[in-house]
Amino acid sequence: MEYDENIAIKQIRKVLSDKSNTIYDDDEILNVIDMIWDFYDENGMLDIDLEDGEDDSEAIYSELCDYVVRMLKKDKEAKILPEDVPAIVKAEVDYELSLEEGDLS
Repeated sequence: MEYDENIAIKQIRKVLSDKSNTIYDDDEILNVIDMIWDFYDENGMLDIDLEDGEDDSEAIYSELCDYVVRMLKKDKEAKILPEDVPAIVKAEVDYELSLEEGDLS
């Protein structure tokens, strides 16, 4: 299955509170998705030769959340609150994993 930003946004909206869902438009969420993929690119995680494995997924997740929070602070237009970043990142990563597993529930 191919990555679909619209489906990723829907998956992310499922984990956000009602309040956050009313505050953030799809472009705000898409901005975070772009930041996640920028993190992957900057850290060589998009390389085809990258080994699959559980290297230190918890540390990578933490670094990814920290990266997104830093980038959001630099973006004066961003509305995403730092406390929502972990849930957004987890939902996006879960969506990516569902594509690998062929499970789109």
